[in-house]
Amino acid sequence: METLLAPQSFCPLFNPKTSSKSPVHPSLLPRSSQSLTLTKPICSSLGKQLPQSTRQSFATPTSWFSHVHQGLAALAISLALNFCPLLPSGPALASEFDVLNDGPPKESYVVDDAGVLNRVTKSDLKRLLTDLESRKNLHINFITVRKLTSRADALEYAYQVLERWYPSVEEGNNKGIVVLVTSQKEGAVTGGPAFIQAVGDAILDATVSENLPVLATDEKYNEAVYSSAKRLVAAIDGLPDPGGPATKDNKRESNFKTKGETDEKRGQFSLVVGGLLVIAFVVPMAQYYAYVSKK
Repeated sequence: METLLAPQSFCPLFNPKTSSKSPVHPSLLPRSSQSLTLTKPICSSLGKQLPQSTRQSFATPTSWFSHVHQGLAALAISLALNFCPLLPSGPALASEFDVLNDGPPKESYVVDDAGVLNRVTKSDLKRLLTDLESRKNLHINFITVRKLTSRADALEYAYQVLERWYPSVEEGNNKGIVVLVTSQKEGAVTGGPAFIQAVGDAILDATVSENLPVLATDEKYNEAVYSSAKRLVAAIDGLPDPGGPATKDNKRESNFKTKGETDEKRGQFSLVVGGLLVIAFVVPMAQYYAYVSKK
């Protein structure tokens, strides 16, 4: 940095002839060029030719101008470093692709790419799904993502994950995939033929329409995932359906008036307006009549 901002580097600004020096080493140039290159700079020769008084008169402005240039250059570099925007990294823009490329988890049943599940939920899921796999030979993976940029909805993305992780029918026959998209507040469940048959279409549809979206809307992501897992496991074991979460009644009282109230208000308004009109016409006429009768 000091080499670029040294006062000597601004000498070409005052002496255009010195800016034509070739960057090639003098030994590689012709003799004629070497003679031109090896000559002393014009700014130095002028300094020797000028009298002492003249050189003193030029020393102060040149030094002052060089310091100004140094200050402006340092200010420009500081502004560029402070206000230069940082570009986001690639993985933060496409997290769903990382889930596809990394493959299924090896030591757990959860890929929490959205970062919304706590340790307790992950531990409970591992215990519940490990027991299921040991008894029924069915493996369920839960995936959370923030948003989808490559697919239209969660179900299409779940199909893609199943095909990428388990390319053959034999590998994906007993596998289940549950996807929760936190930004869109929706989820999807899919899997191989053995998994779909063990759960049943009714529980699959109920889990997708009740557990995942209802609890995700309230940002209860841990409860949404774990309640979905318990509902799927209960269906596989042939136990009674625990059901979905209780939906809240978000019905609000209307601020609009009924037809009867509107008609009643309209009648009162008409009566008031009629009375004002009568007063506006009758009172001036009465005053005028009284004034004329006096004359």
